[in-house]
Amino acid sequence: MTTTAPSPSVTGTAPGTLLDFRNVAMQFPNGTIALRNVDLTVNRGEFVTVVGPSGCGKSTLLRIASGLEKASEGVAEVDTDRIGYVFQDATLLPWRSISKNVELLAELHHMPKAQRAAKAQEAIELVGLKGFEKNLPKQLSGGMRMRASLARSLTLEPELFLFDEPFGALDEITRERLNDELLRLFVEKQFAGLFITHSVSEAVYLSTKVIVMSGRPGSIVERFDVPFPMPRDPDIRFTPEFAELVGEVSHALREGHS
Repeated sequence: MTTTAPSPSVTGTAPGTLLDFRNVAMQFPNGTIALRNVDLTVNRGEFVTVVGPSGCGKSTLLRIASGLEKASEGVAEVDTDRIGYVFQDATLLPWRSISKNVELLAELHHMPKAQRAAKAQEAIELVGLKGFEKNLPKQLSGGMRMRASLARSLTLEPELFLFDEPFGALDEITRERLNDELLRLFVEKQFAGLFITHSVSEAVYLSTKVIVMSGRPGSIVERFDVPFPMPRDPDIRFTPEFAELVGEVSHALREGHS
């Protein structure tokens, strides 16, 4: 599902910084320690991707950023209340058409009917679903449903987008196409992104910065700046420079998991 949530805090961040985690830790009531000593910033114009082994607390980072969880220790500040959240599954309402699904968040935010219809149509066209407005979700492919999920958040014009492995269940070709579409939206709409994935190549392709986390309790073991300019040529995936950086990130991921 795509949703918005109030920010945990809106004070004390540096100019241009939308998300600022300082020494963040998370321990659940059952005693499980998910995160430890996490320092992480996401600035305007940045697309930051986090990779790490299963269970290392990647999704917990997003839940803290969105306000759905409160950190046990440390400071978690988010300097915007315009947050888009895209989950692993599109979770569209099966009885609503695509246009009505895309309107849903704007409707819940009490946006006037004509305005939300216009915003939904604009978002539908941005994600390449024009002509499918009247279809039900079951009539669309998995990739198209994820496009609708993205469109649903775009109606609220988020400044910070949180992505929890949104393309993980898709085939490789569809995944690459949606990576290209997401980068186009990132350049066009100029939001900041925090993206979770298990795919190192996806992380490098999408990001301005890649964060590598250790096994649980998750902590940051390495940070990589991605030097390839935006907008990004899809063929960059086939260059030696891209392969070299993917290899470096993969090595750091293995070292952090050992």
